[in-house]
Amino acid sequence: MLEFSQEPTSFVDGIPVFESEGKNLDPDTVKAFGEEWERFDAFSDDEISTAGKEYFDLLPDHVLSEFENALDMGCGSGRWTKYIAPHVKHVVAIDPSEACFVAKRNTADLANVRILKASVENIPFPDESFDLAICLGVLHHIPDTQKALSELCKKIKPGGTLLLYLYYDLSNRNLLFRALHRLSELPRMLIHRFPSAIKDLSCDFMALFVYLPFIGLSKLSALVSENLAEKMPLSYYRNKTWNIIRNDARDRFGTPLEQRFSKSQIEEMLREANMTPPMFSPKAPFWHCTAKKA
Repeated sequence: MLEFSQEPTSFVDGIPVFESEGKNLDPDTVKAFGEEWERFDAFSDDEISTAGKEYFDLLPDHVLSEFENALDMGCGSGRWTKYIAPHVKHVVAIDPSEACFVAKRNTADLANVRILKASVENIPFPDESFDLAICLGVLHHIPDTQKALSELCKKIKPGGTLLLYLYYDLSNRNLLFRALHRLSELPRMLIHRFPSAIKDLSCDFMALFVYLPFIGLSKLSALVSENLAEKMPLSYYRNKTWNIIRNDARDRFGTPLEQRFSKSQIEEMLREANMTPPMFSPKAPFWHCTAKKA
């Protein structure tokens, strides 16, 4: 078992807590995600498997089994920890929000998992401790994504692997798609400021009256052409449950801080973090990629 590089500040419900002294964290965003994962605190095995196969298409099960010490940075409810735990030897799952307590409940039956409360700038292990790090849908919610990525990559062993997912800038989408996304920013800028209960209701409204109609349209388009269906906004959710649709609507519209990146920007950030050129998946969600530690 890996040893801590520093002593925990405290223990809460058995979870080691490491307070961050840095400023590369948005408190409102951390609070919003803690509330989100306390509400969406459980996913079925089928939900995790369906989404997991899409995020981990570049790291299939037989490849995951080659890793010994894995880090899940920004673990949220622990669903990706649950996905990889049967395949790797050890998983350390870290989140700076109250979600870490949800993750602990969801992984309580997994003997090879440790849950910690810490930020990406205060990962309490020596550099080069992990041969696999996953960070899915996290670093675009941090003020300085480059700095956070560099801190994360320091913890990867030379030759180790990173699986990264950052929101894309829609540069591979048509003009109408990009215009609709810009329009969606207007309600997001309002909704994320609401009190938690009103925010939840507002995000459910968006899931019902924005997500579902576009999902239905993409399903109808698939009857004509799969290529046409994939060009439709929110077509990614055609095979997703109502639970996941509501959760992702909450993620999209309830989050104060969000950034988006092009492929070239991600490549440059990884280069700055001492990683090899990434391999991008051609499939949604965009962009997720793997890279090796140089």
